[in-house]
Amino acid sequence: MPFALKRALLPLALAAAALATSARADTYPSKQITIMPLLAAGTGLDVVVRLYAYQLSQSFGKPVVVENKPGSAGLVGIAALKAAPVDGYTLIVATSAVMAIRPTLLKTTPYDAQKDFIPIALYVKSPFILVVDPKLPIQSVPGLIKYVKERPGQLSYSSSGVGGAPHLSAEYMKQRFGIDLAHVPYRNSPQSIADVAAGHVAMAFAEAGASLPLIRDGKLRALAVTSSTRLPTVPDLPPFGEAVGAPDFETVSWHVLLAPAGTPPEVVGKLHGEMKRIMEAPDMRKKVADVGLIPQNIVPVESQMAYIKAEGEKWGTLVRKLGLEGSQ
Repeated sequence: MPFALKRALLPLALAAAALATSARADTYPSKQITIMPLLAAGTGLDVVVRLYAYQLSQSFGKPVVVENKPGSAGLVGIAALKAAPVDGYTLIVATSAVMAIRPTLLKTTPYDAQKDFIPIALYVKSPFILVVDPKLPIQSVPGLIKYVKERPGQLSYSSSGVGGAPHLSAEYMKQRFGIDLAHVPYRNSPQSIADVAAGHVAMAFAEAGASLPLIRDGKLRALAVTSSTRLPTVPDLPPFGEAVGAPDFETVSWHVLLAPAGTPPEVVGKLHGEMKRIMEAPDMRKKVADVGLIPQNIVPVESQMAYIKAEGEKWGTLVRKLGLEGSQ
């Protein structure tokens, strides 16, 4: 084809491509969207997903179905996502455990957290509450650090299992402040917290939902939350970093809605825009806070990718320091 003809046809080709892109954005969605949380029904993550799934269905005028895919450390849901067409009609909801901890912790990880997904919306943070046995003479985080330093190796903390976010939060604190605490792992969070209340272990980083009833009953003493901002359900409780003058200290789980890599950019943009509108509405922020989570402003996709990468580096480094790389 002569060069002059090619040059003449190029604007037409570009215009056709632009029209095709616009048409695809305008027609999405044309059928049901399926969102697959990687945790079981009834969890805080699941509750929030169902809230915004309803809002999305109202906005799009198409069904948005929530289909829980728990199991195998998130691999069941990830496999289902990989088997689906890359068109924006199948999405997953993952936590920081899947995206930032398990890629280093697992022996084999059949996904790349940085390359295989596009974050549509990282919309909440789920902090832990630092709780201690109320019979101990500890009233603050600085007081806890001082008390432990004066008794190296004599005190212990519990967690819901090796490699979980509560365990790593305690280890992060230990390394950051140079304290010596023994780890007592349990099979689940309620049991680990109950043994703090019973005085069998000194402290734990506990999920808010599991610990708040015991805190309110005086069976646990809460010292701080691990987020950089306050938890709406316990607004008087300081952030850990604020309590010790280390504003960069934060150990939280977070929830993110993900599309598979290769999803058309215009579809990603449409989903991102709707999630931003829905999750930043005052009524939705209140509902999220009532579940014991901290709502987040929905930042651009590139900023979310940078945050997820930084979290992966942070927790991956700690997992390697603890000798847990490839241990599960």
